[in-house]
Amino acid sequence: MAYPVVSAPYGLKPINLIGGQVFAGSTRNYSIQYGYATNIFYGDIVNIIRGSIVDNTDTTDSTGTGIVGVFLGCSYTNPTTKQKQFAQYWPAGTAAGDCQAIICDDPDTVFKVVMCSATTVIASASTAMLGQNFGLIQNAGNVNTGNSAVAALYSASTTGADLALRAVGLVQETAVTTSVTGSSSSTTITCSALPNALVVGTEVGYIASNGQYVQTGSFVSAAAAAGATSVTINATIAVPGSVTAIPASSTIVFTQYPEMLVKLNFGTHSYYTATAV
Repeated sequence: MAYPVVSAPYGLKPINLIGGQVFAGSTRNYSIQYGYATNIFYGDIVNIIRGSIVDNTDTTDSTGTGIVGVFLGCSYTNPTTKQKQFAQYWPAGTAAGDCQAIICDDPDTVFKVVMCSATTVIASASTAMLGQNFGLIQNAGNVNTGNSAVAALYSASTTGADLALRAVGLVQETAVTTSVTGSSSSTTITCSALPNALVVGTEVGYIASNGQYVQTGSFVSAAAAAGATSVTINATIAVPGSVTAIPASSTIVFTQYPEMLVKLNFGTHSYYTATAV
């Protein structure tokens, strides 16, 4: 089966629960205050303030001040037609006093999210990033589709305890691989001409003499254009057996993972912090 190319971020989409438990679609309803003046899009992270849902506006970090989950639509009485309306997003300033926001609030939910280096510029996650923490890029959502454009913010080193997301997995189905011949020295890979461009975060591996794939613990730290013969990586190769370089004339495999699996970080979700909101 061919999967579509990931061309833009879409917010956070619930996949399952940590530990492999099934996400059964369970949500909780919270109110949105009459006339709340900010759009909230499907897939946005939201906070709770004075008992009502507000859009999360944190960018590079989150301080744990009331994140309650991810917005998955809402219902309210349309102030013009006086009919009940089910909506993909909350339109800013809607004069409805009975809005119920549908929130995926389980702090153990695992979400799918797109990695970007800036705004909506697609980057990559990698195996070496699992267990790391990531902030958010708060791109404006789409009022035509009602969908979020929030993304995870790429960083070569992300250990801040106040960052909103914890990386727990990679999405294999949309991975894109590129192979070249070459070797490495320190943080530089010298290789045959790249057949296509590489984005930051792209995983680096190579094929061992026994035909097995070797995960190097490194990833691309500077974007490389198609045709380039040199690639900069974040750290020297580190493979068991004191291997610190990709051997000469190896088949090097670059794998871009535009999507990764994350959960809301411990201490940023309001259910997992003792500070009341």
